[in-house]
Amino acid sequence: MSNTKLVIEERAANIGNFIVGRLLPFRQKRMVGPFIFIDHMGPACMSDQDNMDIAMHPHIGLSTLTFLFEGAVMHRDSLGTAMEITPGAVNWMTAGKGVVHTERTPDRLRDSKKMLHGLQIWVALPKADEQCEPSFTHVSANDIPSWTENDVQFKLIAGKAFGKQSPVPVYSPLYFIEIKTTEIKTVSIGEHLFGESSLYILEGSITSDGHTYGPKQLLVAKDATLCAFEIEANSTVYIFGGDAFPEERFIEWNFVASDKALIEKAKQDWKDNKFPSVPTETVRIPLPEPKRFGG
Repeated sequence: MSNTKLVIEERAANIGNFIVGRLLPFRQKRMVGPFIFIDHMGPACMSDQDNMDIAMHPHIGLSTLTFLFEGAVMHRDSLGTAMEITPGAVNWMTAGKGVVHTERTPDRLRDSKKMLHGLQIWVALPKADEQCEPSFTHVSANDIPSWTENDVQFKLIAGKAFGKQSPVPVYSPLYFIEIKTTEIKTVSIGEHLFGESSLYILEGSITSDGHTYGPKQLLVAKDATLCAFEIEANSTVYIFGGDAFPEERFIEWNFVASDKALIEKAKQDWKDNKFPSVPTETVRIPLPEPKRFGG
């Protein structure tokens, strides 16, 4: 019996500046543990005239996790943060009761050719923390726990697993793990996982229970404790998951909450310009016409 419960194909979504590959939410699987939204950005080869320019937009009820493979993004937020993220580092912004930010190509790259490739992830907050004070943490690539076992390279980008803990300040039990190898290897890590679990193939392929899966596929496991697969040479995969919340989460535009009333209030507050602003920024993305995320 295969341990793969669901295979989600990356779906194109237009976010204004880019066409991204959307993985979550999906109509048959809205969340995996606390992970509620995952976009695969790029790889985009940008000319000296092309730049990322995502103007001010708000969030509530979630933490954003930005993880790049190539390129750089300048993050600015209403807390006064100005932080450039580069490959291997983590930008972790907790919106709580409300935060506003922008994402732009850094000035040093705006007039040159560049690449942009990475993952943009939203992690829903536990009900008790949905209205917490917003915060921002940057974790450098050198501070991410990394190790090699049986010639397989591991990184624990966020959460707890393998008896290790990432310095990213998460709010609920979860894990976000990178696995790379240059040789064909068998990986059996179920004993280190818990809750709900899924595997995203960035490059290469894996074989599980006689089935082979390739890039841009997200595999949702039936049982995280049975996570075992053969990984092909020169492959990179990401495992993410954790404990699911007891309550449903609602998502609309950039807002996540366990109570729809919080989302309606956030929408009205954005219309009424009641959210804080980002220093030096003037352009706000307007609230879109009603439309739900989903595949």
